[in-house]
Amino acid sequence: MSMAISGTKDKSPASSPALIGSSGDSMRETFGVTLTQLAERYPNVVVLDADVAGGTGAHHFRKAYPERFYQFGISEQNMMSAAGGMASTGLIPVITVFAVFCLRAYEQARLSVAYCNRNVKIVASHPGLDVGPDGGSAQPLEDIAVFRAIPGMTVISPADPIEMELATEAILKFDGPVYMRTGRSPIRRVLADDYKFEIGKGRVLRDGLDVSIVACGVEVARALDAAEMLSKEGISARVVNISTIKPLDVELLVCCAKETGAVVTAEDHNIHGGLGSAVAEALIQNEPCPMEFIGVKDVFGESGEPDELAEKYGLTAPFIVEAVKKVIKRKEAVK
Repeated sequence: MSMAISGTKDKSPASSPALIGSSGDSMRETFGVTLTQLAERYPNVVVLDADVAGGTGAHHFRKAYPERFYQFGISEQNMMSAAGGMASTGLIPVITVFAVFCLRAYEQARLSVAYCNRNVKIVASHPGLDVGPDGGSAQPLEDIAVFRAIPGMTVISPADPIEMELATEAILKFDGPVYMRTGRSPIRRVLADDYKFEIGKGRVLRDGLDVSIVACGVEVARALDAAEMLSKEGISARVVNISTIKPLDVELLVCCAKETGAVVTAEDHNIHGGLGSAVAEALIQNEPCPMEFIGVKDVFGESGEPDELAEKYGLTAPFIVEAVKKVIKRKEAVK
């Protein structure tokens, strides 16, 4: 299998691009602006909100298309059920919600949306430790696991604002239920302006021969940083962006496992049930190899700045570097 390497931005300090956006320089802001820009082309799109539009980016849509904006208040279960009903009439409901509050509507997402195969898009802001100061009770570290387990649910976690913009239109074109993470905090652009996004397809962002670092969401930037650090030590790391966690790009992952012989996964999520679990499930059946997992180690979070929490819970580039060195030793031990 030949792999095209998708471009990334130059990450040197002198040329790092400025953060974008306003209320967050974030993927939630990019989502809200992009959705509003696309609204005229997708007249069946309506937005459902649970009193958090100012925090999800949906306030842009509310201002531009008030007649297509539905405020449900703090009533996520009702909102999810209503979305299923609205979709049955041909509308494309886009639910905007904080990820932790979306969990209370799991039953309705399962029955009113996925079980009926309704064309509903669930777009969740404030995922993982990225929530930061709001604390452990507001930091959903299990949302990917929960929604990945629902039959027929597509699960997406874009890497940066460029991919978020592309993914926003892609989910509107896609016929079926989707759960997509955005993000609360500022995030740098790591993908090139000509980057191509396709649901169900991963992308190799940096080639390498010794190990494959497979990441999603905010961890993609950290994976690229780790690969640069490793290169200075003579270790060649391939970086793979798996923004669609379900359906998984098994073909690409098997190719990476065959060619590098070792895999490290990285995600802002519990190590149980998320990207790492999905990759392990795919490889154990097709191309078993040594693996290590970067993620939150089955604990709740706490209040703090996102970067501080990422350091404390082992999600930053130096931790990825150490995981790579560990997995390479394991690979060499079984040769």
